[in-house]
Amino acid sequence: MKIYSALLLSLVGASACAFDLLPPPTAWHGASEQLIAPAGSRWITPAEQSDFTTSPDYAATLRYLRALAAASDKISVHSFGVSYQGRELVYARASKPGAANKPVVLVQAGIHAAEIDGKDAGLMLLRDIAFRGRDDLLDQVDLVFIPILNVDAHENASELGRPMQRGPLRKGSRSNAQGLDLNRDYARLQSPEIAAVVKLLQRFDPALYIDIHVSDGTDFQYDITYTFAGWGTYARSPATAHWLMTAYHDDVSAALSKQGHLPVIYPSWVDPDAPAQGLRISAEGPRYSTGYGDFIGVPTVLVENHVMKPYKRRVLGTYVLLEQSLKTVGREHARIAAAKAQDRAARPERLMVRWEREQVPLRMTTFKGYRYDSYESPVSGAHELRWTGEAQDQQLPVYGVRATREVTLPPAWWISAEHQDLIAALRAHGIRMEAIQAPRTLSLEATRMASGKERSGALAVKTITLPPGSVRIPAAQPYHLLAAALLEAESDDGFLASSRFDQALASEWRLPKHLLAPLAEQMMANDPKLRAEFQDAIAKDATLAASRQARLQWWEARSDYAERALWTYPVYREPR
Repeated sequence: MKIYSALLLSLVGASACAFDLLPPPTAWHGASEQLIAPAGSRWITPAEQSDFTTSPDYAATLRYLRALAAASDKISVHSFGVSYQGRELVYARASKPGAANKPVVLVQAGIHAAEIDGKDAGLMLLRDIAFRGRDDLLDQVDLVFIPILNVDAHENASELGRPMQRGPLRKGSRSNAQGLDLNRDYARLQSPEIAAVVKLLQRFDPALYIDIHVSDGTDFQYDITYTFAGWGTYARSPATAHWLMTAYHDDVSAALSKQGHLPVIYPSWVDPDAPAQGLRISAEGPRYSTGYGDFIGVPTVLVENHVMKPYKRRVLGTYVLLEQSLKTVGREHARIAAAKAQDRAARPERLMVRWEREQVPLRMTTFKGYRYDSYESPVSGAHELRWTGEAQDQQLPVYGVRATREVTLPPAWWISAEHQDLIAALRAHGIRMEAIQAPRTLSLEATRMASGKERSGALAVKTITLPPGSVRIPAAQPYHLLAAALLEAESDDGFLASSRFDQALASEWRLPKHLLAPLAEQMMANDPKLRAEFQDAIAKDATLAASRQARLQWWEARSDYAERALWTYPVYREPR
């Protein structure tokens, strides 16, 4: 291990830009370099002081923020939770004294702690708002800035962290102290960090939510890339998505270009090992920050700075993006509020739960990449990509998706009072519900399946008596899509998919075949109508006719025994 660590350290070298395995960085100078504070300035940030070779640790970051707050009436620092290992989660709020009820731009850095560009860009921006004449950015909007979300991972920093990324020298880890990827936890809320962020989203209901990352892998010319749920094309909140893809995208792209950066919508590859195959757009679920914002009607931006660009260039580009975001929201806040209201008032009848990539591209796009070649690796025994650093514009296809499964949504869902864990989870997401005070007997759709490990089942209308404390979750509410994604049995981000019920079984085992066959024969002999339905079913369904198991299960499902041999998913649906 010591030899291996020494080898990696020799590759990383003494500065953030000396990783020898990466393609050489292209020379860059942009107008945004004027944002850097002069050496020796009173409020120079730690990253600027190191010429962007290092980034401050958690303690130094908080010291800097609290010093700003002590010296400026425009900056305040607040606690909003505690990490898994007990560290304080903080945000800084930038606002003008006396102003109230302004729209909020909520910015978070370090959800993946190695990807920390946003922290150092945000510190520079707060400094300039406080002391360098940029408080005009707060005329129409407030800024809420989380410098480090994944604080435990941030302090698990090493020179060996994320070796594919150019700077800073020491980088934190991706997962939190529980081993969770926080940008997969928005639906489940298993981590204290994301549970705290979701409460902030409910508290501020921001006009814009920005989550800052650094990309993976593939080399290309762009330095600052960003995206929205489904590139806006497959968004669940179409009005806010349209605003992001038009007014916001146009403003940010123009601002970055003017300051010497090269922006683009973040490229998601069909196959990163074969870039010529093109780009893909995918629908997103609420496990991700962008998907979650889309499902609750909050305009959300995922920033993905290019991993191979030097840290200084990435931080400065992030500053420009944040600065322009404040300007744009200040100008556009009325349109944003109208778009949010429109999306939250919508009542879609169906939810897409399965999709696949289209085979025919939506369009072709000009992509500013780098030429690459391949060589046969003696280690992998296969052809590996090698980036040359030679600029090359390519025409690439862009593929969309199509739905392969949609579910029709009910007017409401019901959960029995015994399942307080589900009810509490819904409340944590801000989903509205109505509790009953007396027992109520209802005809509801129940999803029946073999066990809690299944991901779909058969719907049947059952007469169910629910005890006091049971809740009705109406579809007619602002977070209607999030409720559907959590409650529907077939949703990839739902309670059933979250493994909550993996140990749940029916009250009886399935009948063995040697007993099921004679039971079915007896039923066939005694019920001519059922016998005719079976003969019609096997005549129309070749798969059913050819499968011994399917034929027997057809009869079992219609037997008196079936009720005890199936497990019921404890979320019921009101029939339409």
